[in-house]
Amino acid sequence: MNLLVTVAVATYNSAAFVEETLESIFNQSYNPIALVVSDDCSQDNTVALVQSWISQPRVNERFHSIELVTVSKNTGISANCNRSIAAAPSEYVKFIAGDDIILPDGIEKYMNFVAKNPQARIVFSQIKVYQDYFKPESYVKTTPLDYPHNLMDEKLTAHDQYQLLLLSDRIHYTPSFFQNKQAVLEVGGYDEENKLVEDYPMWLKLTQAGERLFYFHEPTVGYRIHSKATNNTGQEVLFKPSVINSFKVRQTFAHPYLPWEIVASEYQTYYFSKAFEQAGLNQNKPWIKRLYQLAIVYLNPFQYVYAFNKRLPQNKSKIFYQ
Repeated sequence: MNLLVTVAVATYNSAAFVEETLESIFNQSYNPIALVVSDDCSQDNTVALVQSWISQPRVNERFHSIELVTVSKNTGISANCNRSIAAAPSEYVKFIAGDDIILPDGIEKYMNFVAKNPQARIVFSQIKVYQDYFKPESYVKTTPLDYPHNLMDEKLTAHDQYQLLLLSDRIHYTPSFFQNKQAVLEVGGYDEENKLVEDYPMWLKLTQAGERLFYFHEPTVGYRIHSKATNNTGQEVLFKPSVINSFKVRQTFAHPYLPWEIVASEYQTYYFSKAFEQAGLNQNKPWIKRLYQLAIVYLNPFQYVYAFNKRLPQNKSKIFYQ
């Protein structure tokens, strides 16, 4: 008998897309599935659409259980993730945003992987990226492509992954995240002080605690790029909001453990990014791009300090300088 898996849908003003997300869960090849929808006080008719969808007899017959979680005020992504975890009745939980989809055999692929790798409690995979619509003509790319020569290389330990993640958040395929509920609870759940950045602190907490991140090289999720998403700003901007939004997270979780010149370089990037944003210069125009690169690269003295320290014999084996 298959193990129960919870699919948790995180919604916030997702009315334009949420029914497509829910149908992708309904159409999974895997059984049994418990459905949790956690809404973070949407201002549109997301909740009404979800209520209508889950009231259908075919939907109630399909799922092991269904729970809709709502709150009276917006609390942010991290708190919404914690509510989803709390509501999940199963050992394994798959998060999906209310504007993305799970590919038809996605849950089956995850469960086949963990069955063959029982030590894997945190699992990632490839994602298929689309522009606006999940149609062949809207397909953009499948990512990542460089496995195993990335963070998920099987030769890397949890500590290796932790150190690499301290340098930067190298997981750009977060929508594929598949988790063991207990593993997340053991590190205290999601950091609710960071309302907009839920994933990066979690990767750091997990790997710091010795939890290795696993991966298999097959797509499981469809990720939608669109103008309404918080960080999906397309090609029109010079840098994404995450460059600024994630800085406080890095101050707390990464900077205390990094070489001083790396931290100083990040401060320079942050302050110039803020200045460009406030001046209305966050535009992907050639002359602005050159000016930005001049400010954060060529006129950044800490980049040169880092380049010098990287060449020192005592730093050759240190992961921060590789």
